Amino acid sequence: MTNKLFSPITLREVTFRNRIFVSPMCMYSAVDGVPNDWHMVHLGSRASGGAGLVVAEATAVCPEGRISTGDTGLWNDQQVDAFQKITSFINGQGCVPGIQLAHAGRKASFAPPRDGGHLLHPGEGGWQVVAPSAIAYSNDYAIPHELSVPEIDGLVQQFTEATHRALKAGFRVVEIHMAHGYLMHEFLSPLTNQREDEYGGSLEARMKFPLRVASAVREAFPENLPVFVRISATDWAEGGWDLKQSIVFCSALKEIGIDLIDCSSGGQVHYAKVPLGPGYQVPFAKAIRHDVGIPTGAVGLITKALQAEEILQNEEADVIFLGREILRDPYWPLHTAKDMDTEIQWPVQYLRAK
Repeated sequence: MTNKLFSPITLREVTFRNRIFVSPMCMYSAVDGVPNDWHMVHLGSRASGGAGLVVAEATAVCPEGRISTGDTGLWNDQQVDAFQKITSFINGQGCVPGIQLAHAGRKASFAPPRDGGHLLHPGEGGWQVVAPSAIAYSNDYAIPHELSVPEIDGLVQQFTEATHRALKAGFRVVEIHMAHGYLMHEFLSPLTNQREDEYGGSLEARMKFPLRVASAVREAFPENLPVFVRISATDWAEGGWDLKQSIVFCSALKEIGIDLIDCSSGGQVHYAKVPLGPGYQVPFAKAIRHDVGIPTGAVGLITKALQAEEILQNEEADVIFLGREILRDPYWPLHTAKDMDTEIQWPVQYLRAK
């Protein structure tokens, strides 16, 4: 049986050398949204390590959209210039560079973990957080300002402008972050969206802002390059967002022209009960792939080559996103290819170790 993990996959006009994709993972190490040497080494090593796609961390479309003061951003040209060096290196390794565009919503305005990870109030380096409704994530988080309709319009424009900058920075994939309790997920879930206007209430209304963003990003990014969306397929909480609603939402994303759904879960409420276990989120990728007819990515406690291969062979997902496992081992694809007796391109500088 031919392995699928190391088989190429083409989305629009971008061919990925294999189906091992590096998930966007925050490093909390930027200054004023500008990536630096750490990001070059972190992202570059995963590219030279053999992955097919490396996705840069959740990158804010505006300063207020950052989770922390250490987040990367794409709201100015200095950030574009810094990312260009990184994408050039990733491309040079035969890997595709991608970036996740994000807005943290009510979960914003924190100090980086290395500085204590506490809430920063306006006046001490923080800012007023925003959300669909004025409901705080928990007592340790700020009460958000409820966005007005003109402010929502402005956010759509900020995502559009960030998409143009992503292209200028050299990224060939854009992923829109609509998961983990951040702004667009907050609009989707009835637990966090209690608006009474056109952006709240029914499922159609709660989907309106995320779909506007998806449409704007898809239109702003070249037609030959793919756009992904990361969703939380369920809130893991009663009365919240769930798989049934996710399938409706992903069907609408497919109509817009989104190319792949990156299927995660949770992050919306602090009291969620998540049944952690190997591959615990794979059923979401399988259901959306089957019911919507759109490529999906599986993520979540996938650590072994055989486990990843079985997911692909069973047609539960089209690609595998690795997070913590590829933090532990940047060269997981090279090591896994050897274990699977599969030929893979090594960096020429490392051939003596092959």
